[in-house]
Amino acid sequence: MSQPPTLSATEITSRRLVLRRAVHATDRDALVELSTDPEVRAYLGGPRPLGEVEQHVDAVVAAGVTSWPGSYLIADNITNDVLGTLMLARRPADSPGHVTEDGGELELGYVLRRGAWGAGFAGEAATAALRAAAGELPDQPVLLVTQSANTRSLKLAARLGFRPVGTFEEFGAEQTLCTAALSTFGDGGGTTSIRTKSPVSRAALSGLP
Repeated sequence: MSQPPTLSATEITSRRLVLRRAVHATDRDALVELSTDPEVRAYLGGPRPLGEVEQHVDAVVAAGVTSWPGSYLIADNITNDVLGTLMLARRPADSPGHVTEDGGELELGYVLRRGAWGAGFAGEAATAALRAAAGELPDQPVLLVTQSANTRSLKLAARLGFRPVGTFEEFGAEQTLCTAALSTFGDGGGTTSIRTKSPVSRAALSGLP
């Protein structure tokens, strides 16, 4: 069975941000930091080993593009500096936490560098990606999963329009499953623009970005 489609845009621009699949050599340090900063990774299983992260990031930089459609770098649209990453991809059917019988729902996830916290970038990036997806894909449930202890993430999920529907255990901690209908993010207006030109190359790599 073929995998259901996800967001195909290679670049999405909002008021302050650009979500891009393109990866540049200058992005390397920021991407390494995102996976090794203990505070950033506090609710994501802790920091990953530096050597493992550097090997993966170097492979992504060499490929020049994120690993799969729906995976983006969040960058400042003036300086192009990386602020974080965002994914709008299919949640694996064999993972816990689903609202449909077959699984494979769209799942939204994002992570920001500490220096980008508190400025509303996560909400702006998520809204831009969801609006783009609502304009491209049929209506369907979108999932957002976060540790129940991560109250800041749960508050942002609520502001975005997600509602909690249950909890489950994963990665040694209780997770809260939230959902929203993709159609609720359509016709949002604003200044979001989308580029759908296919990337020159694509890396067959796991992990972020």
